[in-house]
Amino acid sequence: MPRMSALEASFCRSAPWGLVARRMVPWATQGFPVTGDVLEIGGGSGAMAEAIARAHPGVRLTMTDADPVMVEAAQDRLAGHPLVQARQADATRLPFEDESFDTILSFLMLHHVIEWEHAVTEAARVLRPGGAFVGYDLLASPMASLVHRADRSPHRLIEPEAFGPVFDQAGLAPLALRLSFGGRVIRFIAHKPGNAQNAPGSDITSRSSR
Repeated sequence: MPRMSALEASFCRSAPWGLVARRMVPWATQGFPVTGDVLEIGGGSGAMAEAIARAHPGVRLTMTDADPVMVEAAQDRLAGHPLVQARQADATRLPFEDESFDTILSFLMLHHVIEWEHAVTEAARVLRPGGAFVGYDLLASPMASLVHRADRSPHRLIEPEAFGPVFDQAGLAPLALRLSFGGRVIRFIAHKPGNAQNAPGSDITSRSSR
């Protein structure tokens, strides 16, 4: 799994990103009830994990990232949260048993995984029946491609119509697919059939919103 560029890694560890992350949690999770055993894949320096822990203090959160430097930074950031841990892991080969988590979170990282479909499949594998895969990511656009080429960040930008079929193949049912920022970002909630959890809606929604 590719690592962040030096520029992205520096921003990910910065104080401004930590402040932004706290404000982004409600938008990123779309009101989904984050409870129980939670896994964040590709969590970088742990800014979003810390924000999730603050917003949902009862969750047992495991944050993973492929980059050991990011994991070390996350461990330092999350030291004051006893129910949160940071581990090194490749999102396409997660070191967890089947059906280990109630919710999987992915914030702006799938496009960094060249074989991002494998990351979705792995998320579905470790997700318990009735659980959900929740997050947001960049979509293919000239601007996004230009930015990643400029900072030499490994990426594979995703077309919006690709999400539904990949979720279906992984055994996940999309509950919400929402386009934001002029179609440059997609927010998603995908449900693993089984014991129902409370979720914000049961129909696929596709709309542009901030």
